[in-house]
Amino acid sequence: MQEEYYEDDEALFEYAERPNKTQIKREIAAISAMAEEICELTEAQIDTLNLPDELQLALLEAAKMPHKGARKRQLKYITAQLRKMDIGALQEKLARLKSQSAHAVREHHQAERWRDQLLGENGHQQLTQLLDKFPHADGQHLRQLMRNAGKELKAEKAPKSARLLYRYLKELIESAN
Repeated sequence: MQEEYYEDDEALFEYAERPNKTQIKREIAAISAMAEEICELTEAQIDTLNLPDELQLALLEAAKMPHKGARKRQLKYITAQLRKMDIGALQEKLARLKSQSAHAVREHHQAERWRDQLLGENGHQQLTQLLDKFPHADGQHLRQLMRNAGKELKAEKAPKSARLLYRYLKELIESAN
């Protein structure tokens, strides 16, 4: 409520403040975009958001639908349900999920780079750098995986040891972070 005073007769007038339509539309658009984002998540990730069962079911159904009219109607329903909720915590959980995903991609690329460097020409120098960076790594196991991967490459066999090396490096990087 807004109050106004006039100097002449000091009468008090109260005006009801109407919500700004443009602001409401922006909020609805943001919630709609968030609903679309949630639909792109996996079922396990949606479970971690701790949403009401009805809303979770609606999100899973929308995720399976093609991008046509029915999906748009379903997303409008989801948006309406989300508007009734306090979405601050939901936005925080969604941001955390996105950052975890980006972090996992970064770790994946880092493990791939280390594997390629270890299997390259200067593998032993790279191994020294890796052991300096990750002192808790098992150097003997890494040397064995590198040796086996080299043999498999020369014999044109499946790169089993290279995959094992990648997995070990990924675990090493995850444990360091």
